[in-house]
Amino acid sequence: MSEDALQVFINGALNFFLHTSDKDVKVGSPYLVENATPTAFDFTGIIGVSGPYRGTVYFTAPKALLTHLLVAIGERDLSIEHILDLVGEVANTISGNARSEFGQDFMISVPVVVQGSPSQIHLPKHLRSYVIPVYWKAYSAAVVICLEN
Repeated sequence: MSEDALQVFINGALNFFLHTSDKDVKVGSPYLVENATPTAFDFTGIIGVSGPYRGTVYFTAPKALLTHLLVAIGERDLSIEHILDLVGEVANTISGNARSEFGQDFMISVPVVVQGSPSQIHLPKHLRSYVIPVYWKAYSAAVVICLEN
């Protein structure tokens, strides 16, 4: 994946957090990981991708980050259902941003949300994933990209 393509996903993550009351978001340097054990926190929003790129893009974060993010966007209901909706919304926003950059042929699925162990994240063993660390407040999250074209 090119540096320009990675930047599209970085921008998508930054754009989401810039719509909160606390805009102090930072993104770390992307790095490659093997797909044997997917990178994941407490909650994960997974987007399937097809078209010229095929694979998976997902956003994963700890419960505390997502709870504070709900507060930062003005939500008062901090239930698990809202946390699951939020992690899916972040993943969808990041992938939707990529779709606007890569064109209509970059097809994205509706988000699948997972709480806990990421047993539903199936990544091809012959590929490696890019992990983009996201830092907001005192928390760490990640955008993970596993695409081939």
